Amino acid sequence: MLVNLQYVKDLSFEVPGAPDIFVQMKQQPEVAINLDVNARQVAQGSFEVVLSIRAEAKSAGKAAFIAELDYAGIFTLNNIPQELVEPVLLVEAPRLLFPFARNIVADVTRDGGFPPVMLQPIDFLALWQSRRQPQAGGANPAAPPPATA
Repeated sequence: MLVNLQYVKDLSFEVPGAPDIFVQMKQQPEVAINLDVNARQVAQGSFEVVLSIRAEAKSAGKAAFIAELDYAGIFTLNNIPQELVEPVLLVEAPRLLFPFARNIVADVTRDGGFPPVMLQPIDFLALWQSRRQPQAGGANPAAPPPATA
């Protein structure tokens, strides 16, 4: 696997209650994290992998901030058996992207006036495996399990 390029595909940071939220906030906000990984072929042997992260913080029941990041990479796969393409794209590629995305989320939340959100390491293998298993009770198999910071 060759990493050709890494880039911020989309980045959004909102503080819906500014400036009041900064005055009213007495403790660190509660942060909920959602994470998703998608891949698509962009050329023969080349794939775009997008790591999507959404961090939504609340303080005293009010939205403190919403940070959304799509961090992507273009990867070239050579001589990889077909049965390994999916795990390489959805497990190994996001493992390479994650540290950079983690830093961006920490920086943007800090620069937005809040304590930096330090994302915990993600087990991309477990995430991929959980999505491959049929979901019971009609749950959406594409929905990732919620993560917390």
